[in-house]
Amino acid sequence: PAIAPSWRRAWNEVIPFLDYPPEVRRLIYTTNAIEALNSKIRRAVRTRGHFPSDEAAAKLIYLALNATSVEWKRSVREWHRVKSQLAIMFEERFPMA
Repeated sequence: PAIAPSWRRAWNEVIPFLDYPPEVRRLIYTTNAIEALNSKIRRAVRTRGHFPSDEAAAKLIYLALNATSVEWKRSVREWHRVKSQLAIMFEERFPMA
């Protein structure tokens, strides 16, 4: 029930997403990858507690991201179709090469 009023308030920001083909919208709308990445970072930070400096925290986050990137072997579902649609829509910014 809360989503409808939120969309109405920001309708001008919502409608551009409706112009994308279904394959692209599915990729844009999902937040699973972002949530999984945030979870990995939170877990790494939580186990350490506090840090002696900002640089130490940045290094830990870098290492967590690096380890996570090694784990992610799966490609985006239907990526070829999404990539083709993006190349059509944004030809100058998304070369197929």
